[in-house]
Amino acid sequence: MKEIESLYLHIPFCKEICSYCDFCKMFYNEKFVDDYLTELENEVNKRYNKEYLKTIYIGGGTPSSLSKKQLDKLFSITNQLNIKQQYEFTFECNICDINKELLEILKNNKVNRISIGIETINEKFYKFLNRYNNKEEIKNKIKLVKEYFTNINIDLMYAFPNETIEDLDNDLNFFKELNVPHISIYSLILEEHTKLYIDKTKPIDEELESNMYYHIIKYLEELGYIHYEISNFSKEGYSSKHNLTYWNNDKYYGFGLSSGGYINNIRYTNTSSFNNYLKGNYIKEKDIITKEIDMENEMILGLRKIKGIKKDDFFSKYNFKIEEIFDIINMIDKNLLEDKEGYIKIPKDKLYLSNSILINFIGGSNE
Repeated sequence: MKEIESLYLHIPFCKEICSYCDFCKMFYNEKFVDDYLTELENEVNKRYNKEYLKTIYIGGGTPSSLSKKQLDKLFSITNQLNIKQQYEFTFECNICDINKELLEILKNNKVNRISIGIETINEKFYKFLNRYNNKEEIKNKIKLVKEYFTNINIDLMYAFPNETIEDLDNDLNFFKELNVPHISIYSLILEEHTKLYIDKTKPIDEELESNMYYHIIKYLEELGYIHYEISNFSKEGYSSKHNLTYWNNDKYYGFGLSSGGYINNIRYTNTSSFNNYLKGNYIKEKDIITKEIDMENEMILGLRKIKGIKKDDFFSKYNFKIEEIFDIINMIDKNLLEDKEGYIKIPKDKLYLSNSILINFIGGSNE
């Protein structure tokens, strides 16, 4: 059995709350952060089994909202982790938090990948998203980050109400100028419990959203980015090793409020209750993963990769051929899947419909 090589830490604090965000988060409060970090250390000490890790990811929330003292506390936790010689350590940043002091702290504590949420530079969407971006500030901050790090991701969001292809091109042309090695894209999803959902925001026309998705793919591929996962693009050698842990259906730790993990054939989700977490009641629910469910997850997660799932790897892992477990022949006949060069994958012209394809594998075993 493959050992656990990845670990996620959740920092739920933000200085501002974006109108679309449904992640577990709360407004920054110095005492809350201090108490939380103390309990986060307790959780890591109790549950981490000293494996050597290939990837670490600190997300949120906004990890960069922490003070220097709090960052020192956070990294006193990660500095206790065993890390392999070749590793990827990602830290999420808000553009306004980036300065030399922060970058030096990150560099001195083994972080080697930065992920920055930019989303859009179109002013007409700032108020709608409850964000503020300044193009010159972004350019200057990205230039500063490049003095310390080469592995940089930026997030692009699209499919806002009243957004046009021309608006999208404004963002894409600006992202082109930034010239970073990794770009993640997200269409706006109106999740429950977000301000946009409560305000009864109407989604964009589905055909326009699909056109935007394929427009982004074409634009970024022409710039030399490799489209390696449904929502992710990278230059050669810069794909996210941590996120590939999820898509490869490998085991990983999740520590902190609302985080999830997959260890010992159990998928677990931590509590979203701050009070419960501070009392040491970390885990909210656990699901035992049978071999049948694991094979379903292998398909649902693995088919997010543009290359798809290698048939030989599936057989080596489960001692079954994919077609013995799932009705993929029928899906291939319907052009929902392709069987090419030893891989099962979603055809490029069906990527936008991936969710409706992947749902076929929930309870979709032939057994």
